[in-house]
Amino acid sequence: MTAATYQYVDLPDASVVTTRALLTARENITDTVAARAMMCIHGGAGFGKTLAVNTCLRGLEPGEDVRKITFRARPTARAVRYELFTALDLAGEPPRHPSEFDRLLKTALAERPRTFLVDEAQWLNGEAFEYFRYLWDEPSTQLAIIFVGGEGCHTVLRREPMLSSRIFIWQHFTRLTPSEVLEAIPLFHPVWADADPDDITFADSHAAHGNFRAWAQLTAHTRTALARTGRPRVDQELLRWAFSRLA
Repeated sequence: MTAATYQYVDLPDASVVTTRALLTARENITDTVAARAMMCIHGGAGFGKTLAVNTCLRGLEPGEDVRKITFRARPTARAVRYELFTALDLAGEPPRHPSEFDRLLKTALAERPRTFLVDEAQWLNGEAFEYFRYLWDEPSTQLAIIFVGGEGCHTVLRREPMLSSRIFIWQHFTRLTPSEVLEAIPLFHPVWADADPDDITFADSHAAHGNFRAWAQLTAHTRTALARTGRPRVDQELLRWAFSRLA
């Protein structure tokens, strides 16, 4: 894995772990794209949603035209139009009038099949979701749409019957269970490969709590501690030092 594909911290030697959630996402995304449908992947922050989806979508490229959109604030339909204009690499200036803008986007989306990854979808309100539905419902467009976001994404979609009835697959990401932690974390990074399982459980119960983002942060501090102390492997004294940086 490279720094460009790892989204939390610059963590050399980290690996993408094929968890049950990732395997399920791979099946769900493949089926959604094949059906030119819409799906929603939702869950708490740091549970590995975006990393899993990006990994799965890379497996579909270059045969599938994947376009990624990320929202950092609550967008209006107008803002969604502009984001789509940019994501599609359309030439010229964006049209000023909504009807003209809609025609342009529909024409572009009818050219060939495409998949949109809409990340941080918890920022979308009903109006923004409705605009994606409007484009997806157009018979000439050949769209698959994957909404990825926090629990707010699921809540808004479920609140809108016209939208939720069109979601082909729902997938909920949750924390790693204690047994999943013991399976996944030794594969995640060499720091944990030869660690005592009791020390991994200790780290999870005191700091990481089944959250992949927290494990990434903890691993970065643990690497630093190992380098500074010269110790050959993780122990609980070293982990307590790493915990102190996360408090």
